[in-house]
Amino acid sequence: MDPAAVPSAQVPAAPVPDVFDPRIYAAGIPHESYRLLRDRHPVAWQEEPEVRGWPAGPGFWAVTRHADVVRVLRDHTTYSSWLGATQIRDPDPADLPFLRRTMLNQDPAKTAGGHGRLRRLVSRAFTPARVDAFAGRVRERARTLLAAARAQAEDGAADLVRTVTDEYALLNLTDLLGVPAADRDLLLQWTVRIIGYQDPEDAPAPLLGADGKPLNPRSPALLGEMFTYARELAAHKRTHPGDDVMTALAEAGLDPPELEMFFFLLTVAGNDTVRSAAPGGLLALAGDPGAYRLLADGRAPLDTAVDELLRVHPPVLSFRRTAATDTELAGRRIRAGDKVVVFHASANHDERVFTDPGRLDLGRTPNAHVSFGDGPHVCLGAHFARLQLRVLYEEWRAAMPAPELAGPPRRLVSNFINGITRLPLRVSGPAG
Repeated sequence: MDPAAVPSAQVPAAPVPDVFDPRIYAAGIPHESYRLLRDRHPVAWQEEPEVRGWPAGPGFWAVTRHADVVRVLRDHTTYSSWLGATQIRDPDPADLPFLRRTMLNQDPAKTAGGHGRLRRLVSRAFTPARVDAFAGRVRERARTLLAAARAQAEDGAADLVRTVTDEYALLNLTDLLGVPAADRDLLLQWTVRIIGYQDPEDAPAPLLGADGKPLNPRSPALLGEMFTYARELAAHKRTHPGDDVMTALAEAGLDPPELEMFFFLLTVAGNDTVRSAAPGGLLALAGDPGAYRLLADGRAPLDTAVDELLRVHPPVLSFRRTAATDTELAGRRIRAGDKVVVFHASANHDERVFTDPGRLDLGRTPNAHVSFGDGPHVCLGAHFARLQLRVLYEEWRAAMPAPELAGPPRRLVSNFINGITRLPLRVSGPAG
């Protein structure tokens, strides 16, 4: 019998798939699970069991439809970043005052203008003019790294993460921040430790607390080295100013905790956005030679191509909010204090918004992806990220062969960052 002909009360409820376990994402984005959730359980309760020593949590609501994701991200009064910060895993309550120093974990309605003030400061530091002034340097770096990958290729192939994209993202960011060349590896080490902590291969073994459980790499106890460096760099910029973001922040009158958390946010988010998106875009192009041919021939505009590649490979997989009051979302009653987690990759494939979302359409317009978020916390570095991605793809099509896998890629074990840790591609052969 056709299930569509059966009254809904008689149709067995489809099981709710798990989209929490970070190990799922090592095999790729679980698009079929997301589709089932969007169709049958658009706001679905997820269990939060212990994984690799990280303690179990109380569970959360997974939000997977585009309209609901946008609603949650825009409604900071109902869905708070302040109450429980923005990671699925609950922070130690003792760490919450510390975490609330960063604007990512603030609500405009709860911080007496602090969130808006901090965003305005970063907006002035990240002006389009300052970012665009780096375009020539970004292009030269892309050319240099791609040429080196070709020159050092083994059997015509190279791991693009190791030879190109990690360095590309890191060096572009440190140029913009004004970090001395001798200190740049520190930023990558801190990023890997903070972002890759769920992955036993990508990050060093976690430090354990007195209870034998892993310590949160975002806790103040493990960020002291980074914070000390931020204060020292800011002091240096006050006496040796430059046209860079750290000089702008050092002269902005921030108190030391605000400065430290700005540096933390810019170092981690600013680096890992492009560090994740760049290899993800190349992987998507390698999987669709026809789409790449349109890009190589100039039949797909670079700007729309960049946004489509961001749609299919968003750098961030999820962000958490906490319900500030009893509410209802997609027919589900949510209690004050419940965790509400939006899933960007699911929203970006919602058939209600995107025609044929599984197809890589480099000319897709409009493209309402939420890869940079939405609402008061929309990514302030989006312009810089798009610039870097556009230049990298331009330089690839000018100098490199069509992207082709030379071995299996490896994805980051994470339910937060959509990372690629290895991407073997063919780099020998004629351009195009």
